[in-house]
Amino acid sequence: MPHLPLSGRAAAPADLHPAAVTGISWRPATLDDIDEIVALSAAISADEHPEWSEPREEIEETLTLSFVDITRDTLLGEADGRLVAYGQALAPFEPETIVRSVFLGGVHPEFRGRGIGRALLTWLEGRGRQQLAAFDLELPGWLVAYTQERNPAAIRLFERAGYPTVRYFSQLERTLDGPIPELELPAPLRMVNASLDLSAATRAAKNSAFRDHWGSQPTPEEAWNNFMTASTRRLDLSFLAMDGDEVVGLVILDVNEEDWVRQGYPSSYISLVGVVAPWRRRGVAPALLAASLLASRQAGLEGVALDVDSENPTGALGLYTGMGFATVHTSRAHVKEL
Repeated sequence: MPHLPLSGRAAAPADLHPAAVTGISWRPATLDDIDEIVALSAAISADEHPEWSEPREEIEETLTLSFVDITRDTLLGEADGRLVAYGQALAPFEPETIVRSVFLGGVHPEFRGRGIGRALLTWLEGRGRQQLAAFDLELPGWLVAYTQERNPAAIRLFERAGYPTVRYFSQLERTLDGPIPELELPAPLRMVNASLDLSAATRAAKNSAFRDHWGSQPTPEEAWNNFMTASTRRLDLSFLAMDGDEVVGLVILDVNEEDWVRQGYPSSYISLVGVVAPWRRRGVAPALLAASLLASRQAGLEGVALDVDSENPTGALGLYTGMGFATVHTSRAHVKEL
């Protein structure tokens, strides 16, 4: 545990100005830029993970959360009036064991190799340090970024800048035409569909279940409410394990029809799988997962995907591969610790 508060060790710059890059003008984002940011995100997605892209709703949410200062937390890079780079340093305000600033964004594939990404990362680190320095807490401070294996230049950029790869994540997929078991929850648990009425209890279960997961921190209520009410959320395909009035397990799904064109078939995405510690390794997660797979198939979907930490402490990777999932891509987490 650090002996100095982050406010005394984050080495935050007093002033923050992006480095000059030939042909690039820099400025903060505004809400009027959302459509252009979405288009740029789609271009980056097509290069790095063509099977899916961030929904407009999700991008807008990250810019409008109450703890986001859009003028100070974002940076756009333009070339002749065209948006070619964007970045956001996102620092939720309810840290428990780690104070994090997570870097979002990227550079249009057509404009890589010109020093834009390096300048953007330098600015993001400066803003991230400012965010961490606002906390007078004796907790670890992390500057965090994620890369896709299909963008090796980004991996090199972060590692050369002092952001080592600290974790690998696997993207798993399976088709729904194969066998899916029908599994029962252990007594006295009962299974119900996820619902907004149970949202608060589900958030409590999620925060408890992920407390020992790498890098996880409690999801703030505002962000959770946005998550549960997203237009892509499919609560009818999502299931909870109940112990009386308490949620002790959850599987929450998304369906983003925009991704179907990219994939060539209708699919769902498993956003969350979690079981509180006292109920782990008792068949809760397999039963909930099987119910979601069966519901997805009954809804006419043909495939399902999810992402998992390859070193997940609950053995989740083995659970998924045992239920017919296979790894199709990998991504990395990079962390600079302060």
